[in-house]
Amino acid sequence: MHFTHVDENGNARMVDVGEKAVTSRTATASGRIRMRADCFELVAAGRMKKGDVLGVAQVAGIMAAKRTSELIPLCHTLLLTKVAVTFTLHPAQHEIEAVCTVCCDGKTGVEMEALTGVSTALLTVYDMCKAVDKRMEITGVHLVEKHGGKSGDFYFEESK
Repeated sequence: MHFTHVDENGNARMVDVGEKAVTSRTATASGRIRMRADCFELVAAGRMKKGDVLGVAQVAGIMAAKRTSELIPLCHTLLLTKVAVTFTLHPAQHEIEAVCTVCCDGKTGVEMEALTGVSTALLTVYDMCKAVDKRMEITGVHLVEKHGGKSGDFYFEESK
């Protein structure tokens, strides 16, 4: 088996993408955070003591996506053209769903940037709400879809 991030001596290495063509690339990742009803209501009403939870988490997710190469070893530094973080409230489940979409014109994909962005957004929600509910759960962080590059398009399909 051949691993792209390991050389012939077993040492870690960054993959050489120098010969790859520049293509338009997009990736979207999502995940959820579940919390107690009282905590969810405070977030939804914008009454959490620390401030605008979703506004801060949105900025945190964008910042994290932009800095992915500093956080994940062997990731390439990319010139991102778009990072968007959105939230959907699910009152019946007391869950907040975060979605991060990242785009660039480059030689390598942006899946890690989308995953880092959504994870950081959810962690920021946790941080800003932990005084009210320390039992929150972050679940289901995954790549939803990606477009561009040699491997083509990918769409996550729920297992049936």
